[in-house]
Amino acid sequence: MSSATLPDDPHLKARFGELKPALTAQAAVIEADRCLNCFDAPCTAACPTHIDVPGFIKRIASGNLRGSALRILDANILGASCARVCPVDVLCEGACVLLRQNHKPIQIALLQRHAMDAFWASGETPPAKAAATKKLRVACVGGGPASLACAAELCRAGAWATVIERRELPGGLNTYGVAEYKLRAADSVREVEMIRQLGVEFRCGVEANSAAALEALEAEFDFVFLGLGLGAMQRLNVPGEDTQGVMNALELIAAYKTGHVRELHGTVVVVGAGNTAIDAANAARRLGADTVYMLYRRSEQEMSAFDFEFEHAKQEGVQFLWRRLPVAIRPDAHGRLQLETVQVRQADRKLEVIPDSEVTIDCDLIVPAIGQSPLTELLQKLRGVEVCEGRIVADRETGQTGNPRYFAGGDCVNGGREVVDAVAGGKRAARAMLKFAEVAHA
Repeated sequence: MSSATLPDDPHLKARFGELKPALTAQAAVIEADRCLNCFDAPCTAACPTHIDVPGFIKRIASGNLRGSALRILDANILGASCARVCPVDVLCEGACVLLRQNHKPIQIALLQRHAMDAFWASGETPPAKAAATKKLRVACVGGGPASLACAAELCRAGAWATVIERRELPGGLNTYGVAEYKLRAADSVREVEMIRQLGVEFRCGVEANSAAALEALEAEFDFVFLGLGLGAMQRLNVPGEDTQGVMNALELIAAYKTGHVRELHGTVVVVGAGNTAIDAANAARRLGADTVYMLYRRSEQEMSAFDFEFEHAKQEGVQFLWRRLPVAIRPDAHGRLQLETVQVRQADRKLEVIPDSEVTIDCDLIVPAIGQSPLTELLQKLRGVEVCEGRIVADRETGQTGNPRYFAGGDCVNGGREVVDAVAGGKRAARAMLKFAEVAHA
């Protein structure tokens, strides 16, 4: 597995340039010097993985980029990707004390990226894997951030960890589902390779979605960590949804990131108004679509996407259709699609269709993006693992489920949050497993 398995497409790179340019060496030092090095570090407290923000920034200011990167990796093995995809406005940068003084917060994400980019460019490798002194063996089901963080933490402590991933490449949404202008698939795979160097074993193209497969894991490993993420994208449940030309948001993002879709034309309609919906809409614009609509059944104030994502979409040229609901999809005589919609309004906490408000949108591609379904089918096969509203019930501090041999973290527990939350969940579970193993062998 290497980045060579991913397309090196100049066309793709040109259309999906990164949103924020990297800091120059001089700009990074100037920005690092602005940090007040707060003793209580509210930025560190706001980070789910508790990166020592003042510590890594101080090292940048003194020219110690290697030390800065190692300080980041010590807390967050996916520090490079988190520097690009974290909603820092509401996490570390949102907690910066400079905001209270009506100053711009420290650009923590760009400084973190600067340190990590220098680490990669220098050809550095992470600290050597600890000798496998512990007999503990753990299977991490799912190849996303939660499992990667869990496996890395285990191997750093001298245990054995195996990541089991159904797709060709690990990385989960970092590889397949995050917009290319935020995080390139090759950069995600590069992080995976670093984790492999810690001693983590990867079994890709392997399904673990049956009772027999789970029993086999129980026989081979001491613990099983479930970093399953969420299930398939939810369906619109309207007539004609299976018509050719309907592709959900994660399918679209994965298709262009892996080189299977290179261009779009005409009109694209994205249904939904979350962060993933916006990623898909922006991608459609960058892939060449003339017109991109985002259609949402509620108002602008009720959309789940972050404000900065909404503003970015408007800058990309995405147009928004509020309080409109899809009711049917049908092909026309010219090979295009017709999306039938109605206007709705709020009435007694329910959406009510406004009479005579039907509008048909002629389009070339329809992209449902209304969230992902929980993995209820697989979860029901796990003996002793409690599921509530499609989420695995796990101890908040340890990640342990009702079955003492199963731990869980990431989206399958929290219902779908940020990459950094998944990393934190994987770390907590790994440390708990190590502690339980030590007690058992004492």
